[in-house]
Amino acid sequence: MIRFASLAILLALAHPLAARDSLGVFGTWAAFRDASPKRCYAIARPTNSSAAPDASASIATWPDKRLRGQVHLVLSREVADGARVNLRVGTKNFTLLAKGRNAWGANAQMDASIVAALRSASTMSVSARSANGAFTDRYALSGVATAMDAASVGCAARTS
Repeated sequence: MIRFASLAILLALAHPLAARDSLGVFGTWAAFRDASPKRCYAIARPTNSSAAPDASASIATWPDKRLRGQVHLVLSREVADGARVNLRVGTKNFTLLAKGRNAWGANAQMDASIVAALRSASTMSVSARSANGAFTDRYALSGVATAMDAASVGCAARTS
């Protein structure tokens, strides 16, 4: 029942739904493909019940932009001006860039390091300070590697 509810929430995040193709659900992660602009991504919701309903973590491939493994998080709360956003994947820590409720890796090298860490860890958390105090969004990483692979394969096929 929990898995079905998580899938329903993930599908609700895919707006507009008609523009997305599901590539599968893998543990706590799912993979989707958009046709225009061409983009494939793995996505998950936080596991903590205090997280905002639209909070998510995604790893995207944008073939037309030649971007692969781009990390993006929609946080539960808006980050306070000047606040540090810390992503912890297993035992590795990363300081993310943030604006409002969005956070992302500083560059392609950081994204690659985060993706590598995701493949060998079981948990991920992102912590920051909002106007109302500190918060943490927590993620389970069951299925993340398979979802990332499905997203990469989903965008690898050439279209004529």
